[in-house]
Amino acid sequence: METLPTTTSKTDRRGRSKPLQTSKPSLVMAFFSCVAWLYVAGRLWQDAENRNLLTSLLKKNSAQRPRVLTVEDKLMVLGCRDLERRIVEAEMELTLAKSQGYLKGQPLQSGSSSDRRFLAVIGVYTGFGSHLQRNKFRGSWMPRGDALKKLEERGVVIRFVIGRSANRGDSLDRHIDEEHSSTKDFLILEGHEEAQEEYPKKAKFFFSAAVQNWDADFYVKVDDNIDLDLEALIKVLEHRRGQDGAYIGCMKSGEVVSEEGKPWYEPEWWKFGDEKTYFRHAAGALFILSKNLAQYININSVSLKTYAHDDTSVGSWMMGVQATYIDDSRLCCSSIKQGMFLGLMEE
Repeated sequence: METLPTTTSKTDRRGRSKPLQTSKPSLVMAFFSCVAWLYVAGRLWQDAENRNLLTSLLKKNSAQRPRVLTVEDKLMVLGCRDLERRIVEAEMELTLAKSQGYLKGQPLQSGSSSDRRFLAVIGVYTGFGSHLQRNKFRGSWMPRGDALKKLEERGVVIRFVIGRSANRGDSLDRHIDEEHSSTKDFLILEGHEEAQEEYPKKAKFFFSAAVQNWDADFYVKVDDNIDLDLEALIKVLEHRRGQDGAYIGCMKSGEVVSEEGKPWYEPEWWKFGDEKTYFRHAAGALFILSKNLAQYININSVSLKTYAHDDTSVGSWMMGVQATYIDDSRLCCSSIKQGMFLGLMEE
């Protein structure tokens, strides 16, 4: 029996080849889906890491960032500012109290009285080798012993003013201590070295010590080589009593000596201008300061500049304050002027 040839219809061929055609796209799609999944997963993981990093940075910065002040914080700041203001006010009040004579815890010299108001404190500058000169004073216009105490009862204190030796406690200091124990008429400046190069600074130590030990209307500096009419000086001071800012003396304005080795040489001569002339000041033999001017020296002694001589140094300090310059010719050392009560002592 012959078999008939068979043919395959188009429909049958398509039905058998279809699975082969659809398997390749499926694999490709699966591959790309896997890649896409890995990409998305990687990005999500990277984003998570970035979020963790940003979170840690924000936490760190938030700790350093200034926080918002609360009401309590603002009150604390205002309290600190108020405390600072009160400290400044207290410092100003302290300075004012010092300028008005309030000096806490200052020791008093023996024989002085803190509750008394004196007319004047007269300081006679002296040195270690001036024992004979001091005895001349004690035998002339300066009272001694009981007479010196009676003069203090009238309101006038007189003391020899001297510092300490460069070699503390040596024979020079011991001799002064022995003389003082006998006469009771010294004002010993413990912080001052009695030396020629330190002489201009003596004014700062004297006026400071005098203000701290005696409450007086006037403070007088006198050299130990002059003769003085004490009663006439007391009358002048009584006439000026109650006058603040009084700077009294024999006023002058002399030449500044710029040549080293000459008498009255001024090492800082160049500061006084091309004409080399001193400003107006009271001559050094005797000058007088009212209480408030002496207190000014006491309060500012650390910062006050000294020059080669004590009288020009004091004159420079007076230029910066409201001082009233009083030129009294009777305080000039002269043997010619009439009515003078100050003269050079005979050697």
